[in-house]
Amino acid sequence: MVSKHKNRWLRRWLLVIVFWAVPVAIVAVSEIREEMAYNAVDLDRALTTWNFTAAQRAAGAAARCHGKPDEARAAGCPADVLAANAPRQQDARNEYSVRRTTLIGYLWHAFVGYWVVPAVVLLLIGMLIGMVRRALRRPPPVKSPANHG
Repeated sequence: MVSKHKNRWLRRWLLVIVFWAVPVAIVAVSEIREEMAYNAVDLDRALTTWNFTAAQRAAGAAARCHGKPDEARAAGCPADVLAANAPRQQDARNEYSVRRTTLIGYLWHAFVGYWVVPAVVLLLIGMLIGMVRRALRRPPPVKSPANHG
């Protein structure tokens, strides 16, 4: 009878943990999609926004400088406008990279906190219950009177 139900709690634990992974994964994917969409829009806005001096605006640079830097260069945007906006656009790319790295770090901590820690806690509780049940199931050892000499 014991061998028939051996490790039943372990199979149940695995089943619970696998099913618990589903809502954790759904929330993580949703969060990634939402946050990265926001970050992509923010990056695109930063790369397609151009700052001009009064002289550059008077020279007609605003009509030729539109879109991302490569598109603006192809449209004939003056080199001084491209150079003046390049540091700000590079900062936007760097910020996007930092945001992505930060999101990955947050999701790793959420994965550990919402899936790994509960899995380990449930495993330890199951092992503790199993040890207590095993200890209560075994009768105490019987000492024979012949050994007392």
